Amino acid sequence: MKKWYRIIIVALFSFCSYSSIAQTNCTVPDSPVLNSVSIQPETGITELKWTLSPSSGIAAYIIYTFQNGDGMPVDTLWDPGITSFTYISKAPFSLSYVVSVLRLPDCESVLSNPISTIFCSSEIDTCTKEIFIRWNSYPDYPKRVLEYNILVYKNEAPLPEMYSVNPQANNFTFTDFETNSRYCFVIRAVLEGGTFSNSNKICLTTKMQRPPQWINSDYATITPDNKISLSYTIDPLSEINRFWLEKKIGSIGSFQKVAELVSDNGQIKYIDNQADINFINYYRLSAVNNCTIPLAVSNLSSNIVLSLNRTGNDINLTWNPYKYWSGTLSAYKLFVNTGDGYTEKAVLQDQDTAFTIGYSEIMYQLTGNEVCFFITALEAGNPYGIAGESRSPEKCTSITENITVPNLFTPDGDLLNDLFKPILSFIPKDYHLIISDRSGKVVFETKDEASAWNGSMNGDTLPQGVYLWFLKVTGQTGKSISKTGTITIFRNR
Repeated sequence: MKKWYRIIIVALFSFCSYSSIAQTNCTVPDSPVLNSVSIQPETGITELKWTLSPSSGIAAYIIYTFQNGDGMPVDTLWDPGITSFTYISKAPFSLSYVVSVLRLPDCESVLSNPISTIFCSSEIDTCTKEIFIRWNSYPDYPKRVLEYNILVYKNEAPLPEMYSVNPQANNFTFTDFETNSRYCFVIRAVLEGGTFSNSNKICLTTKMQRPPQWINSDYATITPDNKISLSYTIDPLSEINRFWLEKKIGSIGSFQKVAELVSDNGQIKYIDNQADINFINYYRLSAVNNCTIPLAVSNLSSNIVLSLNRTGNDINLTWNPYKYWSGTLSAYKLFVNTGDGYTEKAVLQDQDTAFTIGYSEIMYQLTGNEVCFFITALEAGNPYGIAGESRSPEKCTSITENITVPNLFTPDGDLLNDLFKPILSFIPKDYHLIISDRSGKVVFETKDEASAWNGSMNGDTLPQGVYLWFLKVTGQTGKSISKTGTITIFRNR
């Protein structure tokens, strides 16, 4: 190309030298009219079209690029009847062209009207899923621009849809595209008279971060130190690993962001150290793209709040239902700790939110100074193969150390009320029972809480009457209890 430019410059220099020597008079010919400049999208070749100069004696047409009022010659066409020219340009911007005519020996017309190529550029915003297309305006002379068409190609095939904008526009936003596809765009200026001018063809690949198709909230459960532990499992095909954890307290109000988290192999685990476990806390996890726009959100999770109260001999437990698993709530399990660790007490229905246990059912199992409970909720049928489990906080009540002593029994062998024994609501650490007659003579003594008096002494039946008893026990709380009273022997036969 540089060699060709040198030839043109030498030729022009020769013309100028000849003119200065010969002093030939020159009648300047009329300029041609440049009608259109268009780019062939598939090849990138620029095509110029013009009308012939009305002047006679035309020997050649000279093609220039034009910038800031100056022309730089591109080619000289030694054909007086030619009306078009193709040119390959690699310039990554719009180029302006003009044409002149040459009458021998050295008379050149002034430059024609300039026309610039339409140069199209595009960029993708993966955050808003938009492709922005921009171009420079095509001139309204010699043919007026009626509108601009945006031609779209997907994976090299033209789309049937035609997008149009008014002639004053120089940009367009394309949103109807699929990810991981190649899209190309050409801008076409539709001109009056049925002609048009095309821009370059600009292409890009709609490579975007693949958001997760699902985020599963595995559980919101209470830890042994009364914190709320959260777990999430994320679509393994997701290309996003940034997440926002949001929370609200109670069923009303709005969610607030409490943490920005990064997934680890499709898992996120988080401990909410600030949560008040006496209230229901709702949580959700959102996948966030590079522009901090949430794209996918998990199902909700919430903690179980367990309450305990006692009415008479009953221990009443109530709790809020666990909601919003991707699967279904299959059951609740009740666990009890009577002093030797937790054991499963009962399996409850999924619709249950209350359970009552009689103190008498567990009082002989008590070995500590309190009895404690917790509830677990179990998930079934999760579509992602995850079996969620959520535990409530532990609720405890102190052991009731009640002692009940009858004041009459009938040891007559009829198997009804034949034995005397204090009734304890707990298993004592120490136990000592002494029974004596009115004179103070000990007739029965034991340190075994399971042992009962049958109304005899050394195998001899004692007479009816009133006897004295003394009881001293140490409860599971370490409290020492002493009681005295009377017991009457009454024989029916």
